Amino acid sequence: MDIRTSRIIPIVEAVKSGNSSARKEVEAAFARIEATAAYHAVLEVVKDRALQRADEIDRAIAAGATPGRLAGVPFIVKDNILTLGSNTTAASNILRDFKAPYQATVIDRLEAEGAIVVAKANLDSFGHGSSTENSDFGVTLNAHDQTRVPGGSSGGSTTAIALELTPFALGTDTGGSIRQPSSFSGVLGLKPTYGAVSRFGAVAMASSTDTIGPITSSAYDAALVLEIMGGQDERDGTSIQIPMETLPLDVTGLRVGVIKQYMDEGVQPEVKARVAAAVDRLGAAGATISEVDVPSLALALPAYYIIIPAELSSNLARYDGIKYGHVAEDAKDLSEQYSQTRTEGFNSENIRRIMIGTYVLSSGYFDAYYRKAQTVRTLIINEFSNAFKTVDMLVGPVAPTTAFKIGENTTDPLQMYLADVMTVGISLAGLPAASVPVGTADGLPVGMQVVGPQRADMKVLALAGEIMKEAA
Repeated sequence: MDIRTSRIIPIVEAVKSGNSSARKEVEAAFARIEATAAYHAVLEVVKDRALQRADEIDRAIAAGATPGRLAGVPFIVKDNILTLGSNTTAASNILRDFKAPYQATVIDRLEAEGAIVVAKANLDSFGHGSSTENSDFGVTLNAHDQTRVPGGSSGGSTTAIALELTPFALGTDTGGSIRQPSSFSGVLGLKPTYGAVSRFGAVAMASSTDTIGPITSSAYDAALVLEIMGGQDERDGTSIQIPMETLPLDVTGLRVGVIKQYMDEGVQPEVKARVAAAVDRLGAAGATISEVDVPSLALALPAYYIIIPAELSSNLARYDGIKYGHVAEDAKDLSEQYSQTRTEGFNSENIRRIMIGTYVLSSGYFDAYYRKAQTVRTLIINEFSNAFKTVDMLVGPVAPTTAFKIGENTTDPLQMYLADVMTVGISLAGLPAASVPVGTADGLPVGMQVVGPQRADMKVLALAGEIMKEAA
């Protein structure tokens, strides 16, 4: 991966050499955030703690200490990841003023290398959405067209990188929530292999597919951030260790499979053309290109919207107005407190998904829906596994269209869910996948999805770097 594309390394070198300082870098990030406030990418600026940490890093450098691989680098965190010194709201009224008593493993690991949280990014409430219109605190605007959505649910994080507010941001991806907004925003976003990054300290949506990943403008930077924050964590029993070395990649002889189901009818012609052109460039660079059939992907979206609501309905049961979060003040008894707290705290999309999940888990419907959806999930996993016996990487569009207009799909939940039709199957299989910018269609960004076998995250990023180099 080409270090020359890095936005992180120049900051680290300047801070370490004394040509800049951690405080200057943090204050510059604050200024950029303030200047772009109209986009509503950020919910809260973490001012006091960020400046305190910056001063600590500057003092350590002055004293001759080794400050870390991310010394003085500011970054923005999706507001469903716990951070000290700020609220963590998940963009929901039910957590409006919640301050966590601890922070996520990923934040601890990044801070240990000198990175500094400067702001919390907007999102669809609890990650329930594909446009960042479902935030209880306002809509985020697309960095390329303020009349359009940035995608979701990590739309605040991707807009922040598109606006160059910080060198990297963190998002979460349950069914496409890093990749789809990265495509709409024209940035690089990675959904790691499930378990490659600890979920400890992330507000749970669906525990079998939730992942935390980096959003950047450089494959090198994404690999560096992943290497630092990834790996096993005793506080997350699902965490695993994967190879974390940054890889050089020779495209010559690389077997690249184009997912047939992702290039069929229903894909915007301009999106298909940009992806096809990127595939052609890989072929010209020496890759072997073939079409790969993953037939069960046709069932991925309905399976996802059975399995994931079932999990989130269970995870959201903890918000009851007793332990933490919003409390209904005038409830007369315990039952009314539960009901009023959730009515006041959850928005319509939260409630819709809770109801779907409760329904498919209920007596008489578990076998009819949930068990069958899990069978489809197994078919998808097996078909991807078979595909990787014949190819090294899979590619296709991230989303069937470019960014849609704000308000265009808000009254049609099914149309909104279809924005994730090309990402949810990969999440169900637990595979690493990146959204890689490959040009524009009518002035709006188009992302190509690069998918690898489990634990091949660095190889995915290496190919992403080659694609971005070819597209430049």
